[in-house]
Amino acid sequence: MKLVELLVGKHVSAGVGDRVSHVDPDIGEVTYAQLHDAVVGYAGALRERGIPAGARALVVADDSVATTAAILGLWWHGCVPVPVSPALSDPELRFMAADCEAAFAHFDVPNAARRELGADIDQLPRTTGDEVRTIFMSDTESQAYAPAAAAEEADWAAGQPALIQYTSGSTGSPKGVLHAATGIEAVAASVGSLLGLGPDDVVLSTAKVSFGYGFGNSVILPLAAGARTVVLRGGVDAHAVHSALHRHRPTVLFSVPRMYVALLALAASHGTEATASLRLAATAGEHCPAALAERVRETFGVPLVNGLGATEALHFVVATPPAAITAGATGLPVPGATATVRGEDGEPVPEGTEGRLHVAGPSVALGYLNRTEATRRTFADRGVYTGDIVRRDDAGELWYLCRADDLLNMGGYKVAPGEIEAVVREAEEVAECAVVAVSDENGLDQAVAYAVPVPGADPSVVRKAILALLRTRLAAFKRPARVEVIDVLPTTSTGKLARNRLRESAGREAVADR
Repeated sequence: MKLVELLVGKHVSAGVGDRVSHVDPDIGEVTYAQLHDAVVGYAGALRERGIPAGARALVVADDSVATTAAILGLWWHGCVPVPVSPALSDPELRFMAADCEAAFAHFDVPNAARRELGADIDQLPRTTGDEVRTIFMSDTESQAYAPAAAAEEADWAAGQPALIQYTSGSTGSPKGVLHAATGIEAVAASVGSLLGLGPDDVVLSTAKVSFGYGFGNSVILPLAAGARTVVLRGGVDAHAVHSALHRHRPTVLFSVPRMYVALLALAASHGTEATASLRLAATAGEHCPAALAERVRETFGVPLVNGLGATEALHFVVATPPAAITAGATGLPVPGATATVRGEDGEPVPEGTEGRLHVAGPSVALGYLNRTEATRRTFADRGVYTGDIVRRDDAGELWYLCRADDLLNMGGYKVAPGEIEAVVREAEEVAECAVVAVSDENGLDQAVAYAVPVPGADPSVVRKAILALLRTRLAAFKRPARVEVIDVLPTTSTGKLARNRLRESAGREAVADR
């Protein structure tokens, strides 16, 4: 399977290469033909530099047409892109580079972070976002462009890893998920048909390409459909999204529940003109409460597709059909996938009974990189257990209940409490701690860190020390919304931590400490 042909080449071959593929804030409009040319040139540059086919390449980059071109160029040359967030800490990036045995890197981060992050991957041959942007913006020679040196496009075999995406497990240790080219094709076909994406669509995603949801939203789905992608660079807040909606008039918006809460607040003060071009909105990453889904539908006048996905299955595996949405429901399996609710023994449970969500289908990943035991546990029974507890109603729809483990949903990103707790425990005079998720006034999860100081310690000093560590050791999206210093952690009758009592005491208010 030729991935560039699937996503870009077919449009050029069909004579519609003059369609706009991207609107990039640094470059402007880029056509499919221009993108294809840049991809071939990038692949040629890889070949000139002696990067072998099959090499894994760490893509540490913010969203940009340059990032997309690098990923596609790696595929053309037969390399495996490993997209990761530039917001990750240096230790996280070092771990991932070593774990995936990266032989190359594409690097595109804000100037303020460039030197610090560059030192961590300086030993790797690399390209930069600026080098790729030069291809689109001028006739100046670029070290990332050598079209004459490019070989024929790589043909990916079934079962051959073509993409690695990192997720965090219950221990907080990142795990690389191995995706085959057939999975990428499956997402393009199944989710693309579910949403009815086509060449007249303009797509805007608030989720970044370095995360599974954003990768599908901004790379796989719009390109396969011949649609136009609006690129959001840098920090993404409600005002930036509102401005992009107003300026670029997207027809499809991919976001997360808490961003819809923020956009609803802006609509109350600014009106809904910015969202007038939308025909469809989609949400994923964390559970979307029924009341929020109804508010979006009533205010913006479009259906809100509620999708449930997993890095282990690349994108949506269950979603509410746009034409028949039940507010609060998780929905039905996407075309080509099957979903069952199973007990601890792996057997299906009766209708209406809660159990573990198991999904099978062509988008399910090949397994974890270097994690044999975790692969055996998760990729079992001819599919994958997503880690969600759900039930199926008598109409066949699935309803999300909770996570099967203690993973937190932080704005759509999965974060292990243990990862945050490990940092909190490093603060001076912290005796013990726990991190739990609580619901805010919109019914969305917020993380709260509780710390017990050593006897005689000043609680305010301890709290400041914790906040300082969190800001330097964790990416922004991993930091808890609140830090509370308390006298003692509640326990059960058997001496175990009573997380439920912490959740109850946290209340519903979340005031950001960031």
